[in-house]
Amino acid sequence: MRKTRDAQATLSTIASEAGVSIATVSRVANGQLNRANPKTVEKIQALLEARNYRPNNIGRSLRSRQSRIVAMLAPNLDNPAMGAIATSTEVALREAGYVMILCDTHDQAALQDEYLHAMRAQSVEGYVIVSAVRSPTLTKFLERAEPIVLVGRRQTSVKRPVPFVGIDNRAAGALAADFLLDSGVRAPAVIHASLSSSAVADRVEGFIERLLARGLPRNEIPKADSDHLQHLFAGYEAMKKLSAETGRPRGLFCVSDLMAYGAYRFARESGVRVPDDCLIVGVDDNSLNDWIAPWLSSVHIPYQDYGAAVVDQLQAIWSDENASDRLLQHQLVVRSPDLAK
Repeated sequence: MRKTRDAQATLSTIASEAGVSIATVSRVANGQLNRANPKTVEKIQALLEARNYRPNNIGRSLRSRQSRIVAMLAPNLDNPAMGAIATSTEVALREAGYVMILCDTHDQAALQDEYLHAMRAQSVEGYVIVSAVRSPTLTKFLERAEPIVLVGRRQTSVKRPVPFVGIDNRAAGALAADFLLDSGVRAPAVIHASLSSSAVADRVEGFIERLLARGLPRNEIPKADSDHLQHLFAGYEAMKKLSAETGRPRGLFCVSDLMAYGAYRFARESGVRVPDDCLIVGVDDNSLNDWIAPWLSSVHIPYQDYGAAVVDQLQAIWSDENASDRLLQHQLVVRSPDLAK
């Protein structure tokens, strides 16, 4: 159940409790967190949270659900997958009568928290958080059941279920493993970015579990990773590391299409012909593949359907209904090696 606002809470009373000026409290309440020192900001935020304070003019609109604004927080909007999710969600929200504010978190916890505070100050009606990273403010928002829909990545920082839209990432990894094995690759390799992402971890685990189930010993599964935040560069670095440590793979699973592009770049620089010498499978199947990557088979994620699923989840939250997981269907798109020649 949501807290009701303390009727006695004003900028003046909170400023008095915090020992700061009304102007400082006002700036923090409106999401301007870089105008005071961190300890002061933390103290004011704690008081604002305890009093459930929001600016009066938009607090009234929130209670009557008239703001009609939803915030989407997503990392690295230059990633075609992020752009596809944002476009799909904006269209679905607009058709439902809402306006979407889009914020790029750049996969940084501090920036994600800053945007959460700023959007709360604007009294948005809901939050759509794509590929969320664990952060203190997000954990607080989830614990008090703010109207949040997670997309792509789950969060384990709270025990309560949180509405989610995505695919079965373990099954996607298993699908890639089956394709490579059935294509005659004896020991498929996998490269990935940091496993702090639930989506990446599930794809890798699903891939490895299927290889084990089909008889490949764990010590014969080549793998490499990279901590680079940009998947394009992570793919290049991980492929370079894999080649140095285990030799050139005959088949390769990349946890995203961008990682596959990076791996392809290193392979070509090393004289490896793709797909003749190395068969590569990605995840996303973004719309660029038919234009620039005829060599890439990929697990297709129906991002065009995400928007409607997100709006359904938000409407369930607003109606105080239980919003369960929405897992959308994925499929493997196999591109002909002949197209790559």
